[in-house]
Amino acid sequence: MTNNAEIQSVKNRFGVIGNAPALNYALSIAVQVAPTDLTVLITGESGSGKESFSKIIHALSTRKHGPFIAINCGAIPEGTIDSELFGHVKGSFTGAIDDRKGYFETTNTGTIFLDEIAELPIGTQARLLRVLENGEFIPVGSSKVKKTDVRVVAATNVNLIDAVERGRFREDLYYRLNTVPIYVPPLRERGYDIELLFRKFSSDFAEKNHIQPIELTDSASQVLMSFRFPGNIRQLKNIAEQITILETERLVSAEVLSKYLPREQASGLPALLKGMNGGNDGGISERDLLYKVLFDMRKDMTDLKKLVLSLMQGGQINPETVKQHSDLFNGIHQEESVALVPQNLYGPVVSPYQPYQPVDDGGFIKIDEIQDDRNNIEDISHETQEDSFSLEKQEKEMIIRALKKNGFKRKYAASDLGISERTLYRKIKQYDIEDE
Repeated sequence: MTNNAEIQSVKNRFGVIGNAPALNYALSIAVQVAPTDLTVLITGESGSGKESFSKIIHALSTRKHGPFIAINCGAIPEGTIDSELFGHVKGSFTGAIDDRKGYFETTNTGTIFLDEIAELPIGTQARLLRVLENGEFIPVGSSKVKKTDVRVVAATNVNLIDAVERGRFREDLYYRLNTVPIYVPPLRERGYDIELLFRKFSSDFAEKNHIQPIELTDSASQVLMSFRFPGNIRQLKNIAEQITILETERLVSAEVLSKYLPREQASGLPALLKGMNGGNDGGISERDLLYKVLFDMRKDMTDLKKLVLSLMQGGQINPETVKQHSDLFNGIHQEESVALVPQNLYGPVVSPYQPYQPVDDGGFIKIDEIQDDRNNIEDISHETQEDSFSLEKQEKEMIIRALKKNGFKRKYAASDLGISERTLYRKIKQYDIEDE
C-alpha cells in the first residue's frame, strides 16, 4: 500500500490540493496501478478532477515518454467518432479524400483517456472492446486489421451498471474497462479541502491580476464548507474568482459569501437540483426528478388498481390487503376520503387502520349489494400494462417542447434537456419527431 510520503510527493508534483481520506485513497490506487498496463475506469461527478487522475497515471507509468491524448466521447458526433478513434481510408465516405490515422494509431505506445465513455455508440463500443482484448482495430472503410499498443484510461459520471441494464452500454465492455476502478469523491465529501481550494484559487487569481487576495471569516468558512457544490471544483473556482475581483472588502463575511452561492443549490435541499439548462454535473436534474415522480405515481396507480380490482371481483375487502397498501392512504384526510368515496354509494368511509364494521365470520368487510352484479364489472387489470409507456410519452413531449422553445436548434435544445446533441439526435429518430 502506498504510504503517506508517496502520496504527498504526488500531490506536490501534480498540484493536488487536499487531505480528505477518500481523495488520498484514490491517489494511492492511482499510484499503485500506474506502473502496470491495466485498464482503469475513473468514476465521479463532473468537475471532480477525473482528468487529473488520468494524467497522474500516465506520468507515473512506463509509457510516460509516449503520447497522451484526452478524448471527450460526448463531444464527437456519432457519425464521425469511429473515424476519429480508428481512422479511415480514402473514399470510405463523403469527404474522405485521403487516408487518415485515428487516435488509437497515433497514440501507439502511449495512453488514451476516454472521458464520458458512456456516450459512445453501441457500434463503437464493440470496436473498443476488440482493441482492449487483442490490440486490434480496423479503420473505417478498410478490411485490413491493424495493431496498436495503447493503454486505455476511461472516465464517466454515469452509473454504468444502470446503463448496462438499460441496454445503452455493453456489459462485456464494462467489465473489461473496470479492471481497476478509481472513485474520485465530489467536493462536498472532502470537508476542509473546500476551504483550502478556495484559498488557492483566490490567491492565484489575485496574484495574476495584481490585487490583494481575500480572506473568509470563520462564519463564512462554515457557510462555504456546508454548500453542496454540484459543479464541484469548477464551480468553487468560479465563485472564488468572482468574489476576489468583485468585492472591495478583502475580509468576506458569511452574508457577502451567501450572495455568490445559488440558493437552489444550498445544502438544505433534500435532493440536488439544477436548472433546466444545466449540464450533466452529477446532481439530480429536474428531468431526472420528474422521472422519479412518474415512477412513484405509476407504482401507486398500479397498486391502487389492483386493490380496486380485488374489491370489484371479490365483493369484499380483506383488512390485511388494505394494510399491505396503507402507503396509498398516507396524507389523505378523512374529508378528502369522503369526497372520493360517496357515503350514499358505499356507506361510511373505510379507514385502512380501523376497518368499518360489520364484518362476517371470516373477518371480511361486507360490501353493498350493488357489487353483487359482477357480470357488469369491467376488467381493468390490463391497464396496469399501459402505464409502462407513460415515461416514454413524457420524454417525447419534453423533447418536443425543448425543440420548439429553441426554434428546433438541436444544440440549444440538448443543453436545455441536459443531454448531448448526439443523444438528442438518437431520441428524435427513436420517437420519429419531426425536426423542422
